[in-house]
Amino acid sequence: MAVIKKFRIKSFKNVEPIVEFQNISLSYGNRLILDNINFKINRGQIFGMLGPNGVGKSTIFNLITGLINPQHGKIIINGEDVTKYPIYLRTKKFKVGYVPQHGGYFNDLSLLDNLKAIAEIIIDKKNLISERIDYLLSKFELENVKDVKAKFLSGGQRKKLVIALSLLSQPNVLLLDECFAALDVLTIKMLQEIVVNLQQESNITIIICDHQARDLLACVDMAMILSNSKIIAQDTPSNLVMNIKARNAYFGDSFKIS
Repeated sequence: MAVIKKFRIKSFKNVEPIVEFQNISLSYGNRLILDNINFKINRGQIFGMLGPNGVGKSTIFNLITGLINPQHGKIIINGEDVTKYPIYLRTKKFKVGYVPQHGGYFNDLSLLDNLKAIAEIIIDKKNLISERIDYLLSKFELENVKDVKAKFLSGGQRKKLVIALSLLSQPNVLLLDECFAALDVLTIKMLQEIVVNLQQESNITIIICDHQARDLLACVDMAMILSNSKIIAQDTPSNLVMNIKARNAYFGDSFKIS
C-alpha cells in the first residue's frame, strides 16, 4: 500500500480540468448556499473541500452528480456543459461515481450479492461482471467476508464495500462524502492509502469533503475552504494551513497538522 505523506506533491499532475464550476449560485428559499463560486479540478487530482456544517460541500456533490441544478452558472465535466444533464447521463457518459457518507449498500444482502446486484445494472458486457467483481474483492482484500451480510460487516469493511460498488463502473471522477467520519485511526489510514492508490493506479480524479481536516489534508493535492457561501481560499495543503483567511474562517489559530 502507498505511504501517506503529510503533504503530497502535485507538480507532476496534469493541468487539464475535468470538473469546472463557472459562476455557480444556488439558494434554498431565502437562504443563499453558494454565491457565484468558481473553481477547477484537474484530471487525476485528489481535491479536498473543507468548511463548517451547512456551508455547501454536499450541495456541490449534488450539483456534480445532477441531483440538483444551480439557479445560475454552468457545470463543466470533461469539457462539456452538463448543467441540464440528468443523473444517469452524468454516471454513464461522464463516469461520475459517488460514495455517500451513510448507506450505499443493501443491508440484508451479502457483500458479494451487493456487488452482483449493482454490476448487473451498470456493466453492459455481462461476461465481464465476474472478472470485475473478482478484481475488486482482491483489491480491497474482501474475499474472506464476501458471503457476510453487509449489516454484519465492520465500519471499515462497509466503507470498502461502498467504494468497491462505486468502482464497478470504472469512474473517471469519484466523489467521497465524509469518508473519514466516525472511523478509528487505523481505518482512516487504510482509506487514505486506498485513495492514493486509486489515483496512482487508475488516474481517477477524486473529490473528498470531510470535517476531519488533518486526515483530509494528508491525502489531497489541493483543497479549498468554503465559508459564508464563498470560496475563502484554495491551495496546496501546506499553503492552505498558513493562509490567513483560511485560519480565520475555519482552522483557527491553534490548528496544527501533528
